[in-house]
Amino acid sequence: MGARVAELLAERSGERLRAEKGTRSLLAQLRWPSGLTVVAFPQTYMNDSGLAVVALVRRYGIDDLRRLVVVHDELDLPTGRIKVKLGGGTAGNNGLKSIHAHLHDDGYARIRIGIGKPPGRQSGADYVLRRPGKAELEILDVAVAVAADAVETLAAEGLDAAMNRFNVAP
Repeated sequence: MGARVAELLAERSGERLRAEKGTRSLLAQLRWPSGLTVVAFPQTYMNDSGLAVVALVRRYGIDDLRRLVVVHDELDLPTGRIKVKLGGGTAGNNGLKSIHAHLHDDGYARIRIGIGKPPGRQSGADYVLRRPGKAELEILDVAVAVAADAVETLAAEGLDAAMNRFNVAP
């Protein structure tokens, strides 16, 4: 889900995600009224996302992790629900575990996109990696657009404004 949001943000700014040496990511530099914003999608395995994130934090001199936003799918939220927060645990998300391990900090902003819980006894990994059905995909397409709006709001107006606007029940 995070990759789809990064692609949409780049597209909205007339840019494309491109590989950049030393970042382990596809990225685009966006010139927004709020300043330069870099959107990126790690090209590591998800379990090693922290390698890419720490490279980006160093490359762009992010010394205040509240300026870092991680967009990710979330099993603990109903499908399509968006939630913005600062810090917190990993809820078993291996990508977040890797980011925590490499940054030694969890004080970054997150935009969580709900994908719901797996049915029955299906494993979380199998559920996350499966192809969503048509109805679910339509909901997730809307969620990706709303998550991109949340990133733009966070950049322009700050975390509190983004949380107030997007952390409401649908």
